[in-house]
Amino acid sequence: MCLFLGVSNVEDMKTALITGASRGLGLALASRLHRDGWHVVSTARGGLPGIGVPLHGDVTDSWHRAGLASAVADGLDLLVNNASTLGAVPLPKLADLPLGEFSRTLEVNVVAPLALIQLVLPALRMNGGAVLNITSDAAVEGYEGWGGYGASKAALDLMSAVLGAEEPKLAVWSVDPGEMNTRMLRDAGEDAAAAPYPETVVPALVRLVSERRPSGRYRARDL
Repeated sequence: MCLFLGVSNVEDMKTALITGASRGLGLALASRLHRDGWHVVSTARGGLPGIGVPLHGDVTDSWHRAGLASAVADGLDLLVNNASTLGAVPLPKLADLPLGEFSRTLEVNVVAPLALIQLVLPALRMNGGAVLNITSDAAVEGYEGWGGYGASKAALDLMSAVLGAEEPKLAVWSVDPGEMNTRMLRDAGEDAAAAPYPETVVPALVRLVSERRPSGRYRARDL
């Protein structure tokens, strides 16, 4: 089944739920899908643009996740878990990583995505939908200072792989978008100005969805 289709009427409209959609990659993807005729439900803690149905809130809050699930109760074609946190900044070595901050990083980057997946699985199963989890090369590379964030993304990768095995009728992808010119990269102390803008990554994600590639881990540059 090809998810990324033009729509001729409301009945044919595909629905996407995108977290962390107030800026960066989440905003860029939400904007593209909306332009291409998707019904987009977007969420973030910060200000959201008027794209589709914007629902403000924190994905670590159970009541907010319940509201998101209710908003897509009639069926969901694509869940994008993009909301993420670096944790403690400046990025500390593991020897100095505050455990409270690490727990928060795991809550945002791993627990909240799984909790949302659990809530919307019935809607995804109804449409033979897909889950797109945004990961990072920090999940597989030993970058100094990136231990806490990288560990959370490694957990997200493994969770994606297991979900793909357990839900063979769904497509479950984890995608490393590569470095992007975002506030998160600047907060990490990296040279964000030298990185491409998130909009340049969106075509790769669209291709992944439109071609319905097999469940697995992908790098945007390979798509």
